[in-house]
Amino acid sequence: MKVQEKLRYLEDRWDERVADALDDAQLLRYRSNVLGSDLRITNFGGGNTSSKIIDPDPLDGFPKNVLWIKGSGGDIGTIQGKGFATLYLEKLHALAGRYRGVHTEDEMVDMYPLCAFGNNTVAASIDTPLHAFLPFKHVDHLHPDWGIALAAAANGREKMEEFNRTYAHKLIWLPWQRPGFELAMMLRDAVKQTPDCDGIVLGGHGLFTWGDTQRQCYVNTITIIDQLGQFVSEHLGRRGANLFGGNRTATLENHLSLAQEIFPFVRGRVSAKQRLIGYFSALSEVLRFVNSADARELAHLGTSCPDHFIRTKIRPLFVPWDPQANLSGLREAIDRALKQYREEYAAYYASFAQSDSPKMRDANPTVVLVPGIGMFSFGKNKAEARITGEFYTNAIHVMEGASALGSGSTPAVVPQAGPAAKTEAFSVFSNYVALPPSEAFRIEYWQLEEAKIRRQPPEKELSRQICLVVGGANGVGRETALLAADRGAHVVVADKDFAAAKAVASETQKISGQESAIAVAIDIRDRASIRQALLETVATYGGLDIIVNTAAIFPSSPDGQINDAQWGLTLDINVTANHRLLEEAAKILREQDLTASVVLVSSANAVVPKQGSEAYDVSKAAVNHLVREFAISLAPKVRVNGISPATVVKGSTMFPRDRVISSLTKYSIPFDNGATDDQLRTVLAEFYAKRTLTHQPIDPQDCAAAILFLAGPQSRCTTGHLIPVDGGLTEAFLR
Repeated sequence: MKVQEKLRYLEDRWDERVADALDDAQLLRYRSNVLGSDLRITNFGGGNTSSKIIDPDPLDGFPKNVLWIKGSGGDIGTIQGKGFATLYLEKLHALAGRYRGVHTEDEMVDMYPLCAFGNNTVAASIDTPLHAFLPFKHVDHLHPDWGIALAAAANGREKMEEFNRTYAHKLIWLPWQRPGFELAMMLRDAVKQTPDCDGIVLGGHGLFTWGDTQRQCYVNTITIIDQLGQFVSEHLGRRGANLFGGNRTATLENHLSLAQEIFPFVRGRVSAKQRLIGYFSALSEVLRFVNSADARELAHLGTSCPDHFIRTKIRPLFVPWDPQANLSGLREAIDRALKQYREEYAAYYASFAQSDSPKMRDANPTVVLVPGIGMFSFGKNKAEARITGEFYTNAIHVMEGASALGSGSTPAVVPQAGPAAKTEAFSVFSNYVALPPSEAFRIEYWQLEEAKIRRQPPEKELSRQICLVVGGANGVGRETALLAADRGAHVVVADKDFAAAKAVASETQKISGQESAIAVAIDIRDRASIRQALLETVATYGGLDIIVNTAAIFPSSPDGQINDAQWGLTLDINVTANHRLLEEAAKILREQDLTASVVLVSSANAVVPKQGSEAYDVSKAAVNHLVREFAISLAPKVRVNGISPATVVKGSTMFPRDRVISSLTKYSIPFDNGATDDQLRTVLAEFYAKRTLTHQPIDPQDCAAAILFLAGPQSRCTTGHLIPVDGGLTEAFLR
């Protein structure tokens, strides 16, 4: 039978035209990428792939059997060749003679660098011995939801045997054991005892499959996973609406708008120790779970697969709340549930921590489940927040699959029980078996996990911050958006010119990642438009930390006279719009209850009067005082400051060609009519620079640097002030 004919859910993505041109090491990378391209096969960053490849020893040139295996912390879907650790297989096998039991697990890990092949410094995964001691050339260790549903079922071993009979497989079962050398010995011995097995189910953990060739390994893996999907789905179909005990409540009709409304509140509460970026999910399976009768108890049991709770923590925060269309009582319910969650997490840490355990990490949840609305997930950046949500969605799939496999009674001894944990250590509900808290702690606070965290690059100055740049499509706004991204912020480029804003957002994404920036349309003369831009910001990232407004106009006319309409428009855009923007944003900032920063762009013209620019000058003088007014009204959590640049010509929409030529003519500065816009702007900027002490033209980047200094942590005690960025304009000296 052809491979695709055996598959109902997955597809054979192997391309022989690509594979035929690759050597074994390249094929391992290819196999890994193809497997990781389908998140039903394994979750992001989860699982491991390996091959045993004959390579010439770089020292003596003789062929050596080398284990190639995904390095620690890698993702098989995106891994490249340089992401694999390579180790002498013979040396790894020799470690079996050094192994003295589970109490020496960490000692064994210290030996892996001594087994490194060549000058490869990629950190070896904790799964390394699991692959090394299996007598197969190519091995996949994955965490498909369907496979973990079986592994986390109280009758999992019994159902595995039924699966074997139904699909003519010879899977074998191993009880729960933390990944490491002990589990490697268990795998080795299990295969010796059942040499004709074609896969291994790790209780509460995942699935091992293999093959003699890269292609055969891939086919075996996707075939078994798909057939597990068929098996679990058939059981789910029998349960129907009774899954998870049926519905306790229904999804609110306005759940999406309610999610946007409550998102900043939730983000602020879970960011009590360190700021987090948010993600919201209202997938059908998420809503079915949070609305179900069994959701609260199942959620409290926690997850089963180690790959899940590394990000989702031992359990999510389930908020007991009777859904109301106006969020009535939800904030209070969140605060009560969060208080209990933190207390339970502290007790969990105190119960299992040893003298050499890492210090307790953040006691706040990374997943928040709200009946009637959906799931909020959080991480240090948007990608991690999304992945955390995807992991808990995986956990929901596991719980629904395990529940569907149940027969109504719980066995006296669960098959996950073994040397690492007895039956009484496991909690069971609706046939779903959660990992014992003691085992969860041993992984969450394992020194190896701590080492993986320490290998992460240091966070940047504005990491975990959400920065809204109004007027971000050009000039100072554009440079502020780009610099904020470079300093680690998530950036929202807001502008009336939406096409230009999207172009800047695209530039920003190239600096800090695809999910780190978005563009939104905004008309700061329209309060509804401001609200919509803020809603899109909240819906994307969960809140707001930095607000920068660079949008302004400089009125002009052919005869130099400003009429009443122009005067009113100038004050509306340059002054009143700032008031509208901050009034609307303040609602979000108060909900978050986190420190935040606002920077408005004023001008040296605010204190230097000039003939012909009265409307602009007066508007900027008003902005100066607006900075001080909002610094008072938004204190103590929100700092409000401003910058006062001298004329910024480069990149400014306030200097179209006709205005530049008018200014050059006004000051009798010679110029070439055939010059480009940028060349004319440079001539004008250099003229303005000669009037300053430094003789330096004011660049948009200079303004951006000052803005982000005020917005960032280096000026945490500064509010209500304006920084001149004018090159030393004596007329604008403070007085």
